[in-house]
Amino acid sequence: MLKEQVEKALEEIRPALRADGGGIELVDVTEEGIVKVRLTGACSHCLMSTHTLKQVIEQQLKEKLPEVKSVEQV
Repeated sequence: MLKEQVEKALEEIRPALRADGGGIELVDVTEEGIVKVRLTGACSHCLMSTHTLKQVIEQQLKEKLPEVKSVEQV
């Protein structure tokens, strides 16, 4: 069920990433609350991708879903 909630939350984040030519794909959500994602498009090789991942995506997911402990790029 957490995976579906994460996917729904990512849908709210995607428009901002698309505006910069990027995207995000949900790969997995572990039982420990670790969200594994793949950044796509311009985000996949952007120098700011780590910042975007931790300061934007992870923060928003944690705010919406307290079960999320961290977000990792795979």
